[in-house]
Amino acid sequence: MKRFSKIFTVIVFVFLYLPMLVLAAASFNKGSDVGAFTGFTFQQYGALFKDHTLLPLLRNSIITAVLAAVISTILGTMAAVGIFNMNKRPKAIAMAITNVPMTNPDIVTGVSLALLFAFAGTLMRKNGVMGFWTLLIAHITFDMPYVILSVMPKLTQMDPDLQEAALDLGCTPIQAFFRVVIHEIMPGILSGALMAFTMSLDDFVISYFVYGPNFVTLPVEIYNYTKKPLQPKIYALFTLLFLVILALMVIMNLLQNRDNLRRQAGRGRGRA
Repeated sequence: MKRFSKIFTVIVFVFLYLPMLVLAAASFNKGSDVGAFTGFTFQQYGALFKDHTLLPLLRNSIITAVLAAVISTILGTMAAVGIFNMNKRPKAIAMAITNVPMTNPDIVTGVSLALLFAFAGTLMRKNGVMGFWTLLIAHITFDMPYVILSVMPKLTQMDPDLQEAALDLGCTPIQAFFRVVIHEIMPGILSGALMAFTMSLDDFVISYFVYGPNFVTLPVEIYNYTKKPLQPKIYALFTLLFLVILALMVIMNLLQNRDNLRRQAGRGRGRA
């Protein structure tokens, strides 16, 4: 049974990462045909960094992802602390509501937000309401649940006596949060911020419904590229994005593992 599980796991990883390996190989191919490797070259990456269309769009995506990650991390952390201090029943209801944006299909979320922004534009008697701000609000909306779900376990694992001790020593609740609580939940905050950044950076479906012609992100523009034969420099772009997201996921896992080891060491000292 163990052997079958290992074989099955290997097959799953092959299906997950083989397309990316093919894409990475194509980014170093001299030719434009993915099925025929004619020689190794970096010219596709050179063409990518000289492109005056894709790079500004990548900049738009990074700006949106960074701002959405920062704002959603702040709001999500505040929401997580508020939910954590609720009574059992309201807490369960709040967590169920938090899970809705994550389980809701992206196309439903995108259409709903587009209708909401169009309605707001009608009330304000403003045409062309779609743009940077609608895109940013949409990204914050679907990023926040990931931050909340990253911070909540850290709040649960935290020793409640630490905050009580800070309050007994004269700290106000706000001082106790910034001097004690935030340090205990920082791994969850960082993990939520990294998750929010990655989710925002590569989002297409929701962005497609709420973007405006004056502010286009890279995933939306790439969709237009797929309607015609892809240029080899797009393979280079896909490879770089995959490596960036993979690096962020590795960093997030390392932070979580380090926090787990720290907590285990703390429990060991407490028992001793």
